[in-house]
Amino acid sequence: MENIVIVGGGAGGLALATQLGNKFKRSKKVQVILVDKNPSHIWKPLLHEVAAGSIDSAFDELNYRYHGKKKHFNFILGSLETIDRDKSTLVLAERRDDAGELITPKQHLHYDYAVIAIGGVSNDFGVPGAKEHCYFLDDKDQAERFHQHLLNQTDRLSCESLNSTADTNNSAPPVLRIGIVGGGATGVELAAELQHTAQGLSGYQRNVAGKVDYKITLLEAGPRILPALSEKLSNAAQRTLEKIGIDVHCNTGVKSCSAEGFITPDDTIACNIRVWAAGIKAPSQLASIAGLECNNRNQLLVKPTLQSSNDERIFVIGDCASCALPSGGFAPPRAQAAHQMATLVYKNILRSHRNKPLREFRYRDYGSLVSLSNFNTVGGLMSGFVGSEMRIGGPIARLAYLSLYRMHLLAIHGIYNSLLIALAGRIHRAIKPKLKLH
Repeated sequence: MENIVIVGGGAGGLALATQLGNKFKRSKKVQVILVDKNPSHIWKPLLHEVAAGSIDSAFDELNYRYHGKKKHFNFILGSLETIDRDKSTLVLAERRDDAGELITPKQHLHYDYAVIAIGGVSNDFGVPGAKEHCYFLDDKDQAERFHQHLLNQTDRLSCESLNSTADTNNSAPPVLRIGIVGGGATGVELAAELQHTAQGLSGYQRNVAGKVDYKITLLEAGPRILPALSEKLSNAAQRTLEKIGIDVHCNTGVKSCSAEGFITPDDTIACNIRVWAAGIKAPSQLASIAGLECNNRNQLLVKPTLQSSNDERIFVIGDCASCALPSGGFAPPRAQAAHQMATLVYKNILRSHRNKPLREFRYRDYGSLVSLSNFNTVGGLMSGFVGSEMRIGGPIARLAYLSLYRMHLLAIHGIYNSLLIALAGRIHRAIKPKLKLH
């Protein structure tokens, strides 16, 4: 039996497994296998909302095993260790529980076609103390740990405020200082979402006593935030952030991080909670796979057909792929690029079965949208079609931003189930708190 193995169940990998599973559901000669280190999927652009508590990941996540049963692919829980290309085998690392007890030993999984779609992780650029003292938002577990720490710190300061008010009649609320490094979409969206969370949490305190103020600082090493957008949209986003009380510092690099805050060339910015959201690289294990070429960010180099540069049976999609574009530059680390890559690889695997020449990747830029929570949404649409950016903002941009997630759901669930999920989401929001409070 022929094995098509997809490693990574992110936006591109899950969409590809769904397409291939549906295509070969009646075949007894082809088996589609999805491998992921997590048992469930959540759309990565939602992680900042999970971290802030704006959404409950338990509602929005998708279980791979259940989805595989519905969409006719097999799922294996595991993480890629390396690839034995001579034996056409993917080596999956052993799994152990929190107590160190072995769950599954190292596995060797044969492939006829392999698709590497393990996504990207935050790039700390080797800044001293970043790994030890900062939160990263690369997956659901990290986002949920951040959220729990946020609630714990808020409760701690709230308790101090109650005691202080009782002892001294001091009505000034304590301040929880949160620092975010990185003025890209993740950092900007997280900053706005946390400010919305701060306003929401204050509504659960009936008196001034016990309230906590959030002081959010956003640090960007470049001259402006959101460099992927036009200068006009970048400036509009910064004005919104500053209007809602967020301190934005551009041209501010971070030399090191400590438990007290961020050390910049000119100052030390005190922070109780520190988040690193600057830069993307591929996971380090890709750089150690013998015979596959990668760049200095661990991304695997691919041909225009999205096959790895020196192995035609290995495709690479998403943030872990270094895909040069005919117009110059490289495919950006965006969900829309991962979806487009998945669509092409699906077609190319089918064309390979039919001994037809493979097609080359052509990235279409549908624009970028950045949500500033309930305060604003900015972005540009359809730049790849009209040759220039169509700038939008306000309610129209917010609607377009929400539609991106609906399109992702449509790709993996189909129209009927997507409508049911949308209806269930409305019911969930009507009967549950607007913030996740645990």
